[in-house]
Amino acid sequence: MTTNCNSILRSAVCVALGLLLTCLPLRANTFHGDEYVVASVNPIATDAGVKVFEEGGNAIDAAITTALTLAVVDGHNSGVGGGCLIMIRTADGRLIAIDGRERAPARATADMFVIDGQADPNASQLGPLASGVPGALAAYEKAREVCGTMPMSRLLAPAIEAAESGFEVSRPLANSLAGHTDKLEQFEGTKAVYFKPDGSVYQEGDRLVQPDLANTLKQVAKHGVDWFYRGELAEQIGDWMAQNGGLLTAKDFADYEAVSREPIVSTYRGYTIVGFPPPSSGGVHVAQVLNILENYDLAALHRSDPLRAIHLVSEAFTRAFADRAYWLGDADHAPVPRGLLSKQYAKQLAASIDLDRAVEVSTHGNPPQWKQDLFGRHTTHISAVDSEGNWVAITATVNTSFGSGVIVPGTGVVLNNEMDDFSIQPGVPNAFGLIGAENNSIAPGKRPLSSMSPTIVLDEEKKPILSIGAAGGPKIITQVLLGIIRTIDYGEPLDKAVGDPRFHHQWRPNQLGIEDVAPRQWATELAARGHDVQTLPSAGVCQAIALTSDGRLVGVSDPRIPGKAAGK
Repeated sequence: MTTNCNSILRSAVCVALGLLLTCLPLRANTFHGDEYVVASVNPIATDAGVKVFEEGGNAIDAAITTALTLAVVDGHNSGVGGGCLIMIRTADGRLIAIDGRERAPARATADMFVIDGQADPNASQLGPLASGVPGALAAYEKAREVCGTMPMSRLLAPAIEAAESGFEVSRPLANSLAGHTDKLEQFEGTKAVYFKPDGSVYQEGDRLVQPDLANTLKQVAKHGVDWFYRGELAEQIGDWMAQNGGLLTAKDFADYEAVSREPIVSTYRGYTIVGFPPPSSGGVHVAQVLNILENYDLAALHRSDPLRAIHLVSEAFTRAFADRAYWLGDADHAPVPRGLLSKQYAKQLAASIDLDRAVEVSTHGNPPQWKQDLFGRHTTHISAVDSEGNWVAITATVNTSFGSGVIVPGTGVVLNNEMDDFSIQPGVPNAFGLIGAENNSIAPGKRPLSSMSPTIVLDEEKKPILSIGAAGGPKIITQVLLGIIRTIDYGEPLDKAVGDPRFHHQWRPNQLGIEDVAPRQWATELAARGHDVQTLPSAGVCQAIALTSDGRLVGVSDPRIPGKAAGK
């Protein structure tokens, strides 16, 4: 009788928790359409993409235009001074991955940020040494040449207009400016752009005009992307770097190329997951976590005990991020094992999970044939889809807010601080708390490891049904994973899958982060399972587009930021 009572009591508690955890999502900006949809973090950029659609462009054209416009109106997150990863599924079924990740300068060295035996993270995050060679423009041009329909001059037009005529500063941009004043005022060119004559930064609602950036983009529109890499701008940046202790040169720019990669194609419960290969860690570890979870009936677990499901997913995150710290890097320079994608290896990792208690993961695992079977050698996300069957996911970044803080006078271009995404010294965390090993050490021409995870999901008939990606450093990976399992396993509509509270674990530090909008029971119950629970104001920003069961397109812009999804 006692056992039965306990069982009944436990079931009642689980049902009650299930009701408590069935949270209303934050109110996502959602658009339903039949012909095309684009979603981004900024309405000006989304509207620019919609206009391209209206003029007959396809999803690739619209996504590139949106990304280029974000470089002006959302320049603290991304821009032509940064990099991007582009994932495309074309109307004729091709899967295309274009790597526009930044590269280390030719004069970079493994110990360039080590002084007297100690790493100096400040130098890898701020100032002239922090920047790699920008790759975004080269990648956009490559995507346009491969499957776009419009000239680059047309795709740049909204960005040029926003820079030349100005735009109203958004709340996210104003908050970022206010939070990084000390960083931005250190550099003459940056201060000239973001500070008003009275010495204050621009505030929400102020009109921000960027004539130097407008001129740079006009030159690209007139002379082509080659001007950016092999013309006056590259010389100008190279000269400034030489005078200010930086390593970037005009030759570094001239030598840069966007690279076509073979997408990572894995399966999950009959669906096909198309992710980005190294130097992204996202594609590898999205697949790895899904492989681990495939060993469980996650949907049933979520229905019966939602917090147990959260515990399981976070334990899968932990094991994948432990492997990320050791194995991942630029596969052109380091041996990255394909065995990380092995379902048998995932089964071994799944067996190490205790469904009732958090288990300390002391080190990485050893995937099969790790010596032999190798891959070939602050951020924003844009999703765009058209009725012809073109699906696009672009994740772009300058790394942390305003990148290195440097705008070379006269250019208007915010330069990235992607050198911090290398492992500047084994075991030393970067700006996102991530640690790395030899595979992600600095080397000339090498691309730093990225968490960017532009992902496209295909159904059992190989028809695209989801384009998803995110911003938020390592939280990009966990956001994409939560979006996939919430739609596939839990059957949630896309706005709820994106809007519901998120959680994140990246192995080190050994903490389970939970958004502070989550129910209190999350923290209490998960702490009782052995997790060190920390609250997060936000676990990133996600954009997604899905094909609904009735054949319509639904676009969602993350409600955590005033973005926009729109189309027709």
